[in-house]
Amino acid sequence: MPLNSLLQAFRSKEKPSGARLRLAVIGAGRMGQFHLKALSKNTKANVVAVADISSDRLTPLAQKHKVKPVLNIQDLFGTIDAAIIATPTPTHYDLGKTLLGAGISCLIEKPFTETVEQAEELITLADKKNCILQIGHIERFNPAVIEAARHIQDPQFIEVNRLGPYDPRVAHIGVVMDLMIHDLDIVLFLVSRPVTRVEAFGAKVLSAHEDIAKVRLHFEGGCIADLSASRISLKKYRRIRIFQKNAYMSLDYAAPKLQVYKKKSDIVKNLTDISILSPKLSKKDPLTLELDDFIRCVQEGKTALVSGKHGRDALELAQEVLTKLKIHA
Repeated sequence: MPLNSLLQAFRSKEKPSGARLRLAVIGAGRMGQFHLKALSKNTKANVVAVADISSDRLTPLAQKHKVKPVLNIQDLFGTIDAAIIATPTPTHYDLGKTLLGAGISCLIEKPFTETVEQAEELITLADKKNCILQIGHIERFNPAVIEAARHIQDPQFIEVNRLGPYDPRVAHIGVVMDLMIHDLDIVLFLVSRPVTRVEAFGAKVLSAHEDIAKVRLHFEGGCIADLSASRISLKKYRRIRIFQKNAYMSLDYAAPKLQVYKKKSDIVKNLTDISILSPKLSKKDPLTLELDDFIRCVQEGKTALVSGKHGRDALELAQEVLTKLKIHA
């Protein structure tokens, strides 16, 4: 059965509210700045504050966006409905626990937490407090991925390549948690079956962690997914190819672009027996779509497309990849 896409209805818990959502962005770094810029164009949300532990980063950013600067997140209690946690991963658990514990819905950037146990605790807390918990696996909101999900039916083989230049700011983690975790989430979403076996190989080139990794996932039902991630490429290259019975899909994350090739007849005698579809995609960028979904979910009590459980599953698989990773010297 085809997978649900972003455009299908979510499970509703309560009636929608017309009030603008009161939001805070936690983290004045690069990701926090991206969120603030995108939110400045959103008519359904009102960013009231930005929080960070560094006043040097915080003050100029708060002034630029004309929002309140906050050094202690507890000062936000009672003033916001939801928060974007765009800080380094080691801080996600403590910040999420504090905010969710106060009844504040959260969108937490990926990777969700450092451990699966921490992720489980935040999922339980969000349920207890009746909060929306969404994880920032932004590629789920890529217009090409949204459209591709319409055409997926029992994929047999998937090939993913995500390459990019080295960024010293993320030298504290390897390429699996930095880049590949996006594609691990996407493949879990597209196949929608349990992983039965993991093979992984990698190499350290520029940092103390793996800078290139190749992974093969075996799924229940026979599907195999080959994933490659590298941060030693001079140019960005982000593509996924999906093969299933009678059809093939080629997806460019960056363009974004999708092409769907399907058999017109049982026997292919020439290219006229193959239809090539290039669907028209939404022009909205993935971050805007992600924030739109989060705001809608909080306002209307809907289930997030990328829930805490999805973030936990991607984290758990990424950790299994790291466990199986054989590093070549």
